[in-house]
Amino acid sequence: MTDPIADMLIRIKNAQAVRKDAVSFGYSKIKFEIAKLLERAGYAGQVERKGKKNAKLIEMRLLYGEDGAPKVSGARRVSKPSRRLYRGHREIYPLQGGLGISVYSTPKGLMTNKEAKRAKLGGEVLFEIW
Repeated sequence: MTDPIADMLIRIKNAQAVRKDAVSFGYSKIKFEIAKLLERAGYAGQVERKGKKNAKLIEMRLLYGEDGAPKVSGARRVSKPSRRLYRGHREIYPLQGGLGISVYSTPKGLMTNKEAKRAKLGGEVLFEIW
């Protein structure tokens, strides 16, 4: 697999499309930090690390609205292994009129577009989720 972050996003999107309660994927530090950021932003429920040594997994609970609509209706990988995209803090704008978030890899760690703008930090745009 050449892009594990894109694989993680697709697994989340597909699991929500079929109304699963939880989704799991292979563990890595960056994927765990992304999952924690999505939990903090309200797009995912509880995030846990399961297993030991080589069999580590991340299990993420999925959230749905009161009408049964999934919290994640779409996701798009922006910066890919073949083409990296960086933005300065002046180039960070709201996504979908403020209804979605962009995730940035900054020198101070992973941040949403709102947090990066407030901290005046730019970085690599990993993905957008709405």
